[in-house]
Amino acid sequence: MDDPAKEVTIDEFKRLEMRVGTVVEVSRVPRTNKLYKVVVDLGIHGRKQTATSLVDYYKAEELLHKRVIFLANLKPTTFAGQKSEGMLLAAAEGDKLALLGVERDVPDGSRVS
Repeated sequence: MDDPAKEVTIDEFKRLEMRVGTVVEVSRVPRTNKLYKVVVDLGIHGRKQTATSLVDYYKAEELLHKRVIFLANLKPTTFAGQKSEGMLLAAAEGDKLALLGVERDVPDGSRVS
């Protein structure tokens, strides 16, 4: 880690509720250039919606049915009139971005630890 001040404790990490989910709905957010409204199925934890700036990186059909890692306990907010109840996790470097997923089949809603 480059900056020890940014280090978190294990208890802080455990507060993050990251879950495996499947994207079940994707649509462009009207009057925006970069936003999708995405609904993620988190199994027994229900479905959550997010507004995400992925238009430059993924076509809607590439996102649909994609298995993702979803930060499910992020404080809800609104972007361009769309409810956002969490965040899709991704790795980014420069102009490259890749959504995080799982390499084996685990149920939607499985907790990431």
